[in-house]
Amino acid sequence: MNDQKTKILITGVAGLLGAHFSRHLLDKGYDVVGIDNLSGGYADYMDKRLIVEENFYDIDLADKNALEKIFSEHKPEYVYHFAAYAAEGLSPFIRNFNYTNNLICSVNVINACITHGTKKIIFTSSMAVYGHGTPPFKENQTPSPADPYGIAKYAVEMDLKQAYEQFGLNYSIVRPHNVIGIYQNIWDKYRNVIGIWIRNALAGDPILVYGDGTQKRAFSDIAFYLEAFEKLMEGFDEEIFNLGADREYDLNTIAALVQKIGIEHGHNAEIKHVEGRMEVKDAYCDHGKAKKLLDFKDNTDIESTIREMFAWAQQQPKRESKQMEYEVEKNMYSFWK
Repeated sequence: MNDQKTKILITGVAGLLGAHFSRHLLDKGYDVVGIDNLSGGYADYMDKRLIVEENFYDIDLADKNALEKIFSEHKPEYVYHFAAYAAEGLSPFIRNFNYTNNLICSVNVINACITHGTKKIIFTSSMAVYGHGTPPFKENQTPSPADPYGIAKYAVEMDLKQAYEQFGLNYSIVRPHNVIGIYQNIWDKYRNVIGIWIRNALAGDPILVYGDGTQKRAFSDIAFYLEAFEKLMEGFDEEIFNLGADREYDLNTIAALVQKIGIEHGHNAEIKHVEGRMEVKDAYCDHGKAKKLLDFKDNTDIESTIREMFAWAQQQPKRESKQMEYEVEKNMYSFWK
């Protein structure tokens, strides 16, 4: 239990990471303030305590004045910056949107932290910073992002380093990957592959596999991130940690698993292969550093987690799938037209 009522601000509090971590902190007695513009998360994902205590703000991080008012009023000691639009494959077609949401908005948060004397910011970057290479990726590898989303995340990492050196803003960086669980936005057709497939199955649509499906990813349950996130408040300044599951799967295996679970729930969706995307083929990480320093343990049971997500998704209200406004349509994939 946190007896001192430490004030923590979470951006992206209605998303997967924010919805789970805010509950974790509130249960431990922290004073939590949440920000989200509800473009990628939903109000009913959030812990109701944030609403009751009037500690939730529906603002866009691009609004510097609104952000300034929140920092001025609450003066958070720690900031967890989770807000992002994590669509690697789509990011080349929405470059301005990508850099505004993932870079400029992050800079606004960093500026506010510097101005208001925040003790530390914990930033969720992405495995996307590694780009092409031979997995498992390690934190000491030189990043070489292969898409605008990864470029934006790496730029924020570098900006945090500069902010520490010039202004003394402490930070830690987490590079999570393929995180899954309830409260994930399964209605976004551009990201969260398992969520997309669950939505497809529920709607009676085909489970679309991009390319031959031999791409490898390691999926991890959000439940195993929370203790590690909390530990980053004290110590581990200027450190970068990969967080995720050790076991990787090819996407054909995961698609078949989602199909099987869907059939058990009365939804028999076919698996359909479509054109491949320009993407990193195999992407998963080494977590030795987090295990050693943070006592990180990921015990994801991929089948159990997907079953939980499927059962949860069946109880959700019908939501519209978001259609992004493309900035570039040249070479657009057929499945996004």
